[in-house]
Formats: sequence, structure tokens, C-alpha cells
Amino acid sequence: MKRLYPNQPIVGVGAVIIYNGKILLEKRKGEPGKGRWSIPGGLVELGESAEQTTIREVKEETNLEVESPKLIDVVNNITVDKNDKIKYHYVIIDYFVKLKGGTLKPADDAAELRWVTFDEVKSYNLTKSFKEFFQMNRQRLEKFNSCL
Repeated sequence: MKRLYPNQPIVGVGAVIIYNGKILLEKRKGEPGKGRWSIPGGLVELGESAEQTTIREVKEETNLEVESPKLIDVVNNITVDKNDKIKYHYVIIDYFVKLKGGTLKPADDAAELRWVTFDEVKSYNLTKSFKEFFQMNRQRLEKFNSCL
């Protein structure tokens, strides 16, 4: 499935991981959103549930092991080019996950990883979809803790 100028929306997931009152942000290596900050995540593969994707993508991008994905929200990321053609169209299912283990280390699509306080999040160059998600869900997120 092509990501650039797709024929249909692409389904992806995002993983919210919160530790000691801080949320894990990832600086994206690739488009869309290259160089911007978001949460770990990626695309659902054929035959894989969104929850399985969330667990797999966190491991691939952060080296952390997580479990028990719980749905938080669904956001749309639609980018239109200067000719009004759909350049990107993602439907992103965001989950809160519990930490099981692992050592934080950027890999795969992550250029950098940081634990960030909720007050600091707005100072980062965020992806459009994560910025909207965070603004809509911040109060709920502040009550979460990924530690088992």
C-alpha cells in the first residue's frame, strides 16, 4: 500500500507510555512528520490487530516491552497538497499501554526518544495529529501511569 498519495486511508496506531508523570515522545525519522515529535506507533499489518500492532511497534521503535493496550482515541491525519490532492491520509488509533520491561533505545523509525513532562509537551515541534490528540486528551492522560 502506498503511503504517498494513497488510494484509501491507511490505518495506524499510537502508543501512550507514561512513567513518573512524563510521557514518552519520539522524534520521527521519516515522513509524514519527519523531524517532528509524536508518540511511538506505526501501521497495522495485514492479519494483525491494532492492539498487536501497538505492542510490536513500541518494541521496534523504543526497545520497550508493553502490554494491555487500552483505547484512548482515534484521530485523522489528512494532508492535502497545493493542488488539493490527498498527499497523506491516516486513521490513527491511540492506545495507552503498560510497561513490562526493556531498555529505552531509539530504533526503526525513531530518531530520538525523550520522557517529557505534560507542561513541556507544547514546547516541542509536534506532529499535527499528536498535537490535536494531546490537546483533546491531556486531562485524561495525566491520570495514567504505565508502570505495573
